[in-house]
This record gives sequence, C-alpha cells and structure tokens, in this order.
Amino acid sequence: MGQVEYLIRRIGLAVLVILGVMLIVFLVSRVVPGDPARLYLGPRAKPEKLEEVREQLGLNDPLPVQFVRYVIGTLQGDLGYSFRTKRPILEDLKTRLPATMELVITATFLAVLIGIPVGVLGASRRGGGFDQTSRVVTIAGVSVPAFWLALLLQLVFFTWLGILPLGGRLSQDVQLNNPITRITGFHLIDAALTGNWIAWKDAAWHLILPAVVLALYPISLTVRMTRASMLEVLSEDYITAARASGLSEREILFKLALKNGIVPTLTVLGLVFAYSITGAVLVEIVFVWPGMGSYMTDAILNSDIFVLFAVTLVVTIIYVIINIVVDTFQASLDPRIRLGGGEEG
Repeated sequence: MGQVEYLIRRIGLAVLVILGVMLIVFLVSRVVPGDPARLYLGPRAKPEKLEEVREQLGLNDPLPVQFVRYVIGTLQGDLGYSFRTKRPILEDLKTRLPATMELVITATFLAVLIGIPVGVLGASRRGGGFDQTSRVVTIAGVSVPAFWLALLLQLVFFTWLGILPLGGRLSQDVQLNNPITRITGFHLIDAALTGNWIAWKDAAWHLILPAVVLALYPISLTVRMTRASMLEVLSEDYITAARASGLSEREILFKLALKNGIVPTLTVLGLVFAYSITGAVLVEIVFVWPGMGSYMTDAILNSDIFVLFAVTLVVTIIYVIINIVVDTFQASLDPRIRLGGGEEG
C-alpha cells in the first residue's frame, strides 16, 4: 500500500469515527434529563415561549431529521448556543481553544525536547546512575497530582522567589498599555507578528509554570516509552554490527537506533497531546488560564450540556487529526505499517 492510499484509508476511517461520535453525542443530548428549551430560557419561562423556542430549535421534528440537521450544521460551523453566555459556542471556542492549544503545544514540545534525549541516554546507560535517577523521576512524574504540583510551584516561584506570575495569560498593566492584537489567538505568535515584544515576554513568563505542570506527565511517559523501545532496538544485530564498523556512539543512538525506536514514542505523544487538551482542566483552574478547561468547568457547573457536547466533538476531531498526522509520519519511517494496514483491509 502506497503512502497516498494509506493516507486516504486513514482519512476514511477518521470520518467514520467522527460521524460515530456525532451520533453518540446527538443521542445522549436527547436522553439527558432537562428540557433544552427550558435550560435556554430559564426556569420561569412561560409555556408558550418554551414551545416557540422548541420550534425554533427544531426539537419537535423527528429524530432522524434532527440528526441530519445537526450534522449539516456542524459541517457549517454551527455548534449551537451556550445557555450560560447566550453566545454561539463557536465564538466562545475561537477564544478559548487557542489558549489551551498554546499551553498543550508548549507542553508537548517540552516532552519531545526533554523526554526523547533523556530516554535515549537512559537506554544507552542502562543500570547506571543517570538511568536510575531518570527512572525514579519519571515514576514520580506520572504519580504526582497536577494540581498539587501547580500549587507547589506557585508557592516557590511566586510567593517565595517572586520571579514568575501567579496565573493568567497576561499581566493587567500589559493588557492596558501593550495589548496584543488578536490574529491567531496564540499570544506568543500574535505578539511576535505585531512586534509587541513587551507583551511577548510577559506572555512567555505567564506560560512557563502551567506549561511545566502540564508537561510533567508527557515528559515522564515519553522518557519511559523511549527508553523501553531503545533498549529493544539496541539489542538488535545491526546495532552490534554498526559498533563493530567503528560508528560513534552518538551516531548509533541518534541516527541509527532512534529512527526505529521513535515509532512507539510518537504513538504515545499523539495520545498524550489529545489527552492534555481535556487533562488541562485542573491546571487551567489553578493558574486562572482562560482555556477549554475552565470553559468546560463553567459548563458543568451551569448544566450547559450543549457546550460539553461541542467540546467533546472538537476534542475528537483534534484527536483524529493528530492520529492521522502521527500515523502518516510513522508510516514514512516504517513502511511495514502501511503494509500492515493494507493486509487488514
């Protein structure tokens, strides 16, 4: 199976997954307790007004008709209205999603930058002091609660040392005197594009603590997965032959072995990236980060079910896209993946 055929097959499966999630979300939205029209208008709404809203929302139509309308509306970007904000959910997501994605992308970048080299070096020095230390640290990293670490870092770097901000995306004085012109919604990118380096520095300082807290679990998982896969690769005969031919240890580890050992790690990184979008809830609450996590929390507290369904769908789409990218990259590194996909079909 060629690269193009493999990509088309993956996209086809992704479309089926998204349609399946949409069907589940739609059915759940129709069986959960509560009248959407009453949630929208409030508990004191008059019966005639409720009936009018039900007619406007199409709640009186047959379920198949409602589902088709829901799919068409979603494809057109209509994710419904928030009962709490009384605004289109898509408008809220345009503000909230970039904030979370900036945080998650930074955390994933730290996982790649730190986790892969540490995992490779740990495997190459198996049983040594560096390996033992990294294993202890990674076990702690996957065990420490994110909210506890967040509070601890705030105590150390804000209260005691006073070198990093407590929370938020920007300082109040920067918002007033050097506001960032919104282009993409990513503060670091928008500030750089407009040459607003004062705001860029302030946004970067605010990003450090929440990104480090969110990155701890991905870093630890990346280290452990990279170490395990590299240990398997380093035991292969071609690695022994490469050492016998006089290649340096650095070339063997990072050019020869890592190409085959990185494939399982990429899978984990893709899963962790998608998980971090919803797993950032506690981090965003502690650091008052105005992203998807706090948006979902407000929706839960206010029974804003359509927001929860919309967020579920958006996260699913992001998860599917990340999986396609990771699978395609893996297939380019290891053609056996494409061949396996063809045999399954």
